[in-house]
Amino acid sequence: MSELAPRPEIEVGDHQDTVAVDVAQIRALAEAALPFCLAKAERGDTPLAGLGEIDVAIVDDAAIAAVHAEFLDDPTPTDVITFDHGEIVVSAETAAARAAEFGNDPARELALYVVHGLMHLAGWRDQGEAEAAAMAAAQEEALAAAERAVAEAGRD
Repeated sequence: MSELAPRPEIEVGDHQDTVAVDVAQIRALAEAALPFCLAKAERGDTPLAGLGEIDVAIVDDAAIAAVHAEFLDDPTPTDVITFDHGEIVVSAETAAARAAEFGNDPARELALYVVHGLMHLAGWRDQGEAEAAAMAAAQEEALAAAERAVAEAGRD
């Protein structure tokens, strides 16, 4: 991938009222994770390489279950669904539930779902155990780098 390739714009919309979400923080973390995801692209022809915009839709479990049913024939809620055309749908409700289950911060869990979607757009797959483990490590690294970048920008 060319170093001069333009970075896509990231738009984040909160389309639910179940969980309080800091949209600006999610957007800042996604933008900060984007260079890492672009650098870690699995191949040069990934969807992320050609996108001008990425839309992140934060929804509740009912909405993501409807998307899951329509596009993946599974009517259950899930954490994140990524479309190659640059749409990432994440469930704030699932993030809050899983964060509580694992003792994590719900906002960080939601940001991790967004980074997971960016990694999918960068060509990463998580179908097998080895792929899932490699992707989980890469997305944690991307989110940690994004958190550091956002914290540093806040100090300036």
